[in-house]
Order: sequence, then structure tokens, then C-alpha cells
Amino acid sequence: MRLDFAEIARLDSKFPLNSMPNTESQIITVGVTGASGALYARALLRLLDADRRVSRVFLVATDAGLRLLSTELAIVAADVKKLPSLLTGTAAKKIEYLPNKDIGASIASGSAAVDAMVIIPCSAGALGSIAAGTASDLLTRAADVCLKERRPLVLCLRETPLNRIHLENMLRLHDAGATVMPAMPAFYYDPKTIDAMVDQFAYRVLAQLGIPQGNQYQWKGGPKGKG
Repeated sequence: MRLDFAEIARLDSKFPLNSMPNTESQIITVGVTGASGALYARALLRLLDADRRVSRVFLVATDAGLRLLSTELAIVAADVKKLPSLLTGTAAKKIEYLPNKDIGASIASGSAAVDAMVIIPCSAGALGSIAAGTASDLLTRAADVCLKERRPLVLCLRETPLNRIHLENMLRLHDAGATVMPAMPAFYYDPKTIDAMVDQFAYRVLAQLGIPQGNQYQWKGGPKGKG
């Protein structure tokens, strides 16, 4: 294999080795709730499926999350085991769907080999359950495990406006070690399509998980706010 030293230098300047996390063979849990924003979940799963640094993905969706996928993406899986492939459009061999009622699944234990978790989109209800420590299903239990094991947990809240309970729950989770990352698309890079906004948000989520994406827009400054 021929080494492209110019490309290596470019990547090294963008992601210095001394600041790069160990991202080999990452195992990620993805949770989907009933909050609006199924496009975000689909984009994130497609990126994880294509990323060679990710060896396995566990997918958990609440009942409301499954309804969301049906409503917003017209994806209905008679066999939920086929849900990953319907979302990614590929064989999705490294993505495993776990029923939310299976509280005894591997990711319910801190001994399971999981590197990080993201809930995208995350409802205010799921946020509140995690903040209160009331792990009544697999999704909230897996999130609770991430907190207690000090693993990255990213919660992409999809709710507005926010009441005092929401804000207090967000602060409580922040203090417990989670990253609260509301599903807010950016506009400063002049996106032309909804998919472009969704993809850029997914890139930023993956950066929070320690899996930076080369296509993520990075602001470089410039005259009149042009990057």
C-alpha cells in the first residue's frame, strides 16, 4: 500500500496525535426515543455503519421511538431485527437491535464492552428518567450505566420551549457527566439542504463521542463572518 504523506500531514494537522482519542474498534450504543428528529438518528447510524473505527453498534428504540421512525421516515419493520438495515440502506451487519424491554441485555451491565452512548433524538421524558436514576427500561438503564462507569453519554434533547423541570434535569445530567447536546442545526456554513444540516449535526455528535468525521465543517474565521 502506497502511503500518501501529504494526506497524512493534512490529517495530522487537523487531528494531532497527542489529542486523538483511541478510536480503534469502538462499540457504541444508540438510543432512539419518540421526540421528533428521526432524520438525526438515521444519519448517525449511517455514519457509524460506514466508519471503520466502529466495530459494533447496539440500537435501542422505545415504543415511541419506533412510532417516530414510522411517522417521520415511513420505516416499519415487521421484524425489528431488520430495522438497522432499513435505516442504513445497507446490510448493517455490525448494528444489533436490542428490544427496549430486554432489561437483561448485555448493555444493561457495566461489565459490557461499550465505549459510549448517544440518545438521538432524546425526549424530555427519557431525559428526566435518566436524571432521576429510574432505569425502568433498557434505554435508560444503558444510559445509567454510562454515567456510573464514567463513559461518554450524549443526550440530543428535542424539546422546546423548555420549562424549569427540563432545565434542572439538564443541569443535573451535566453535573453527572453527560453531554447535553440539543438537536440544534447550524446555519453559519450556508447549508443548502435539510440533509446537509442533519449530517453536520451528526458529525458534531460523533466528535463528542471521540469519533471525529473528516466532512465536519470547521470554522476558520474570516472577513465579515465568512469561514
